Amino acid sequence: MTRHSTQAQDGALQPLLERLPPARSGWRQLVIVMGQLGDFDSMEYAQALVPRLAELEAARIDLLAFAIGDQGSAERFCGFTGFPQQCLEVDPHPGLHKDLGLYPGLKAPGGPWPGFLLMCAGIGSPGTLQEVLRGYTGDRSAPQIFADDEEVKAWPLPAFSAAMFARAGGRGFQRPFELATKRLRNMGEVLGHWRTYVPTDDHISQRGGTFLIDEDGFLLYEWRDTHLLGFAADMAMPLAFLEPYLSIDPG
Repeated sequence: MTRHSTQAQDGALQPLLERLPPARSGWRQLVIVMGQLGDFDSMEYAQALVPRLAELEAARIDLLAFAIGDQGSAERFCGFTGFPQQCLEVDPHPGLHKDLGLYPGLKAPGGPWPGFLLMCAGIGSPGTLQEVLRGYTGDRSAPQIFADDEEVKAWPLPAFSAAMFARAGGRGFQRPFELATKRLRNMGEVLGHWRTYVPTDDHISQRGGTFLIDEDGFLLYEWRDTHLLGFAADMAMPLAFLEPYLSIDPG
């Protein structure tokens, strides 16, 4: 059978399959369809993936991401997050997102910002406020973010030692304010280079999705974002869905 003749089970991913290079024999493809480069979700997803790149390679899983932006967006994004630029393709418009039926975000009169701000308040974006709160309260089911000897710089806060998190909350899990501090650092980076990350504001509400596809084009796993800060089924362990595939030799 040819690469695209099997498609995904119901053919719904045909627009995505047509964008992918042929799968290597015995390899799976992890495809991340991000929204706007520089939003919270794209930043955090990349930062979750980068430390696991060697594991993906060892498990014979190729990584490819599609996102909204341009070449300047991609260069800045990859430089900040460490995401491999050869694994990222950018488009100025969410054509692929529309073809896949991904959630475009809340639409409201007055342009893209009113809808986006309402989503930040949880309207048309169920789960966002709970996830924001988790960033402040901590999460014992999530891993620690900053090492004790790390200097944390998150504008507009003054630089401080990450050991403060240990003194305030302990070690070995996500402490109170730890994730919120990481998000503040990401936000400072993006706001300081807004027009690099976001050449146009038209698509700031667009949500993405995650697709794990085998070498014959069959869908093994799928997640479609429904809200801001909702790029994974389990935000405490966003790559948990990969564990069965990282531990099993696909050959």
